[in-house]
Parts: sequence; structure tokens; C-alpha cells
Amino acid sequence: MKRNSMKNKLSVVLCVVLIAAMALIAAGCTDTGIPGGSSDPTYSHAAATFTFVVVDAEGNETTREITSDADTVGAALMAEGLIDGEEGEYGLYVKTVDGITLDYETDGKYWAFYENGEYGLTGVDQTAITDGATYTFKAE
Repeated sequence: MKRNSMKNKLSVVLCVVLIAAMALIAAGCTDTGIPGGSSDPTYSHAAATFTFVVVDAEGNETTREITSDADTVGAALMAEGLIDGEEGEYGLYVKTVDGITLDYETDGKYWAFYENGEYGLTGVDQTAITDGATYTFKAE
């Protein structure tokens, strides 16, 4: 009788330890598999608003306010369908902005990326969004 009681207590303790271990493992899992999940580097949880300016080859300027929960300017503008390009050695080579395509190899013009009026130090796909900032693509 005493032996059965000891086995029952040991079984209960073992079950509690296993449940606690499973809970700790589950708490450590953060990959939700959906955009906005904590393991997705493209999206964050807080939306930011920034100004997006396009200056075409004739000097015409278009301004939009963009609100996005993306982490990078490139991800936000791609999601809005405002930029397109191809992956290159240094990141995204933007060829189309707001429906206007420029290709340096064919027309000698390209899209220059500016952050708050200064030439961008990183590519659009590597530039973190700063709430309230102004990002500009200018035909040059």
C-alpha cells in the first residue's frame, strides 16, 4: 500500500514538472508565421506616419502621407505599390517610383533616395522608418 502511494506522488510530481517544462518551451516560441509576428523583421507593431515625396524628371512634385507598420521605408512603399525594382548587390535597385520607370543604362537617369532632404546613407530597403520623417525619390 505504501509503495502505491509513493508511486502516485511521484507520478503527480513528474506530471507537474513536464507541464512546467512545456509551458516554458511554449513561452519561448515567438514565430507566429504571420506578418507582424515578432520574428518577422519587415513589420513592427506600432504604425508610423511619414511624408513621401516624388520629384519626376520634369521637376513635378507629388507628396503623400504614408502610415505603415513596416519597419523599413522600402517595405512600406512596396506594400503601397509606390516603388518597384530589382534586388542588386547593394539591396533594392529602385527603377519605378509612383508608376514612372527610370533606368540609368537606357535613359541616363536614376531615382535618388533622400531622407529629410539629405542624400540617403542607406538604401530604401534598409532605412528604418522614423515617424514624422520625409523620404524623397528624385529623378536625377
